[in-house]
Amino acid sequence: MIIVTGAAGFIGSNLVKGLNERGEDNILAVDDLSDGRKFRNLADCRIADYWDKDVLLQCIAADELGFTPRAVLHQGACATTTEWDGRYMMATNYEYSKVVMDYCQIAAVPFIYASSAAVYGAGPVFNEDAGAERPLNVYGYSKFLFDQWARARLGGNSQVVGLRYFNVYGPREDHKGPMASVAFHVNAQVRQQGTARLFTGSDGYGPGEQRRDFIYVGDVVAVNLWFLEHPECSGVFNVGTGQASTFNALAQAVIDWHGRGEIQYIPFPEELEGRYQSFTEADMSKIRQAGCDQPFLTVQQGVKEYLDALAASP
Repeated sequence: MIIVTGAAGFIGSNLVKGLNERGEDNILAVDDLSDGRKFRNLADCRIADYWDKDVLLQCIAADELGFTPRAVLHQGACATTTEWDGRYMMATNYEYSKVVMDYCQIAAVPFIYASSAAVYGAGPVFNEDAGAERPLNVYGYSKFLFDQWARARLGGNSQVVGLRYFNVYGPREDHKGPMASVAFHVNAQVRQQGTARLFTGSDGYGPGEQRRDFIYVGDVVAVNLWFLEHPECSGVFNVGTGQASTFNALAQAVIDWHGRGEIQYIPFPEELEGRYQSFTEADMSKIRQAGCDQPFLTVQQGVKEYLDALAASP
């Protein structure tokens, strides 16, 4: 059995679906369904069982899990970058992850977990070197701190892989509200009003010319499954395309798909000054050196695949 935590979330549910597509349905899905709307992300997936996150933690603490999983794909986290309750963030992202990883090390179970490009803050360097890590918010700090904790335990009883996701977009993210991807929001704006709203310039970039490494969720799933199939590989790795694209280019891809629309620029929010990543671009050297040759969709290709999937969904 494979455990997927955060299984009803955006990337977690796509991982469950990706496992299903490879013939794997012996999956224990773990999440916190306080937001019951997330159930829809699992409704078309095949799983063996569902546990609440607290049940998993209680079973680990009592040594009563009842089975040894084949692997744990740990996606469970608070991904709200505007959340400033540090105690909640550290309990959810740091302490939870420590407990699950400790269990995996003792039981010799592969542990593949979600980190984030938020550890790099404003950059400008985005490689896995500790000197490049400067988080701008407590979310980024929680991921940064766990990466350090995990790195100190590499070479233990089992595989440990941290995947620093850059700007992920794709199906099954509509429950995220304000934290959904730029592609999600721009699509809704163009569909409803015919106008894509982007920020005016920031950090020396012109209107809509801020650049981020946008990666399609299907490619993120493929990288997770590659590491699942290569238990000899451990470490912390970037997961982006390696190529930054402008917000203008992403918005234009959405407009092109709809065949209508225009871009409108709105003032940059004061509350984001000094807390905003105006540029991200993954250095993919380390993951390529590990042997992962997964190709990545361009923004134009990924947006088309995303919007095609949305149009086909009931």
